[in-house]
Amino acid sequence: MPPDRPPEAASDLIDNARFAVADEVPRLLARHARQAGALDAAMFLVDYDQRVLNPLPRPDGPERQPVAVEGTLAGRAFSTLSLQWNADRTLLWVPMVEGNERLGVVGFELPGGDGDEFLETAGRLTVQAAELVATKADYGDFFELHRRQQPMSIASELAWQLLPPLTFGCDQVVISGLLAPPYDLGGDAFDYGVDHEVARIAVFDAMGHGLEAGLLATVAVAAYRNSRRRRLKLAETVAAVDQAISEGFGPERFVTAVVAELELATGSFRWIRAGHPAPLLLRGSKVVKTLWGENGLPLGLGAPGEEAEESLEPGDQVVFYTDGVTEARSPDGAFFGTERLADLVGRASAGGNPPPETLRRLVHSILDHQAGDLQDDATAVLVEWNGQGRSTLDI
Repeated sequence: MPPDRPPEAASDLIDNARFAVADEVPRLLARHARQAGALDAAMFLVDYDQRVLNPLPRPDGPERQPVAVEGTLAGRAFSTLSLQWNADRTLLWVPMVEGNERLGVVGFELPGGDGDEFLETAGRLTVQAAELVATKADYGDFFELHRRQQPMSIASELAWQLLPPLTFGCDQVVISGLLAPPYDLGGDAFDYGVDHEVARIAVFDAMGHGLEAGLLATVAVAAYRNSRRRRLKLAETVAAVDQAISEGFGPERFVTAVVAELELATGSFRWIRAGHPAPLLLRGSKVVKTLWGENGLPLGLGAPGEEAEESLEPGDQVVFYTDGVTEARSPDGAFFGTERLADLVGRASAGGNPPPETLRRLVHSILDHQAGDLQDDATAVLVEWNGQGRSTLDI
């Protein structure tokens, strides 16, 4: 480490990047890493399919190649939210997480030795890099351009702007969602809001596909957020969304949905179904119940279902999904099905995977089942209640 540069200098990355455009963040990160004793540092963002980690280029750096999530140390760091060293401990991979959402990884090249003295600095720099990605992403297209593997449809552009962060976690609850196909979405959407007492979750599947379905889903989510922020009760919220769709689109268009609330202190889970597949309840990594409740008409048709209630136990998981998950067909015509869905989520959870990794594997299994060509959007949301326990997203 240069003698004129104290170790704590690495902590001013955010301050130094205050007036920097997004394109400059990789260079600033590398500079701060070198000042702290590393040889180099590089940022990799996960693509929308969550199969590849794409390098962020910088003018003064070497040309780097994308790294697969499967079968690599970088991918293992991303998937398991854990630090990964190469054999001679000259390369350290650190998962880059903003809040609770996995953005990618940072690779630190080190001169050798055990490298443990650099871990604190690496963690601090990676946290700051993630914060810079999150805060500067809205001011330019640099990060977006290097996340995408292919052009995105207008409907998908709209859908991704509509979504909340894909993962949220606190001591009591983890919520994680994922959608496919990421570059050609239509009418699927999900949303959530969490305060100190209640987690509120909704999953929507708008009729049709493409931009028209996307606009319908946008109205559903906007009406849901508006009702949620007015602190309407669950039944009132569903009625308000139903009315907004009915008034805006008439009886020819509708949206299926599950709208739910989870009391964080007690595990009391309440939901209303409106023409939508029933969520699954997993306990001990096994499906113990399908949360049927009364299934009313889709939103927009005037008669959503009645409220139902279930008491969760700490560690329980509730899986919401759209029909594009279970109705995905293989080339020989076999449905993906509820049994396969339950088995895959259960096995991934039993293997100790964090909820976002469970969903990544689920979505890839659906895509692989249908040979990569989904005929409908497939969305899954996993809610894990931990009681007063510790979040499963801890690094």
